[in-house]
Amino acid sequence: MKKADIGTFFDRLAAALPEPQGELHYVNPYTLLVAVVLSAQATDAGVNKATKTLFAEADTPDAMLALGEDGVRRHIRTIGLFNAKARNVIGLSRILVEEHGGAVPESREALERLPGVGRKTANVVLNTAFGQPTIAVDTHIFRVGNRTGLAPGKTPLDVEKKLERRVPAHRKLHAHHWLILHGRYVCKARKPDCPACTVADLCGFKGKTTV
Repeated sequence: MKKADIGTFFDRLAAALPEPQGELHYVNPYTLLVAVVLSAQATDAGVNKATKTLFAEADTPDAMLALGEDGVRRHIRTIGLFNAKARNVIGLSRILVEEHGGAVPESREALERLPGVGRKTANVVLNTAFGQPTIAVDTHIFRVGNRTGLAPGKTPLDVEKKLERRVPAHRKLHAHHWLILHGRYVCKARKPDCPACTVADLCGFKGKTTV
């Protein structure tokens, strides 16, 4: 995709959705972190259903530790890999209390030291909770980056690095959410809704749908 087209690409996404929001429910940076950890290999809707009761009982690291691993597990049984995720939630909560005064750190390095937190999760937290212009490449962004020609790459990190170079500076803060929502609802995996796409004419995908 040409540099001039990339600017237009994001201008159109911005015009359609000026203030994009993620779909995970949270009340503070800590609950956002927990929700993103729980969302691995799970749907946002499924996570939101589980965290509604979890966060009502524990929305701080101290409260989560008091709840305990069994208590966390009780709330998240409907989510895939709930045993490992319960361990991670308690593990990261303990580190936050012991090493960060109960606060969520604002650096990728510190976040990635927490159980269950990889680069993608760290980028989501940095972007959504702290307003840093990071781009977390999930399956949707990976697909959109490759399919459209916006940021082709063999790995999520490849796509992330290309997006960091190519996305206009004034669009980086919201780029993560625009691309996820576009991939989730328009540029879908099995059958992209090309007729409804506002950037179809800029896209290099050869298999565009017509109906």
